[in-house]
Amino acid sequence: MKRVVLSSQEDGTQSNSSTSPSSPPPVENTRMQRTVRQQKQSLPPELMEILVPSLKVGAAAGACGLFAGAVAGIVRSAPTVFFSVIAGGQWFTLATSYSATRLVSLKHFAEDEPTPGDKLKASTVAGGVAGTLGGLLRGPRNVIPGALMFSLFGAGGQAIANWRSAKAALSSATNTPPKSGRGFWSKWSPITPLSDEDYEKILEEKLLRVEADIALVDDRIKEIRESKSQKAKDEAPGSEKPSSAPSSKA
Repeated sequence: MKRVVLSSQEDGTQSNSSTSPSSPPPVENTRMQRTVRQQKQSLPPELMEILVPSLKVGAAAGACGLFAGAVAGIVRSAPTVFFSVIAGGQWFTLATSYSATRLVSLKHFAEDEPTPGDKLKASTVAGGVAGTLGGLLRGPRNVIPGALMFSLFGAGGQAIANWRSAKAALSSATNTPPKSGRGFWSKWSPITPLSDEDYEKILEEKLLRVEADIALVDDRIKEIRESKSQKAKDEAPGSEKPSSAPSSKA
């Protein structure tokens, strides 16, 4: 004997109602999958904060390298495109690696506000990394000299920047205006900047010289007129002196 169990319609409707809310519609599933894929594909914000500025600096340096390479190729009578591409690639690599390494080092050495010492360390490390990559592009023999030289360049440039920023902060703290025309390059520059007061003094001196020249010219004109009037009086007929009468002989 076989037993047959018939399910009622109420049981079917209950099972359908229990299973239907748990499964989301297909449109929502596709949206969720897209958001998950976008989250997986997008880079973390910490990495983007380093990559985007570094790539911008590298692009600017690469453009300058293209121009410099083209000029070097023209001067050496070599293939211009080849020199331009090589120089642009080298400059892009150096600038990008330097900027990225400096940003990473600053975040490592200082979390909130980097001190001048932290900036000096970061620039030195960044210069060493950039010099190493530049040496690898030129050959293994240039790795150590490139790292040393670029480390010195990075440290020296950052030291100068720290000195200038400290000087500007000191002048702003003491409310003293910056001294114009007394910088390092002003000693060798043929052009000296002038303030409004200096320019006014120069104009006053020139005006005094012009007035003195005008006074001398007026005196000379007066002398010439007096001499002409004196000559006219002497040449007049009534101005001749009477001759003395001859003495009578005894």
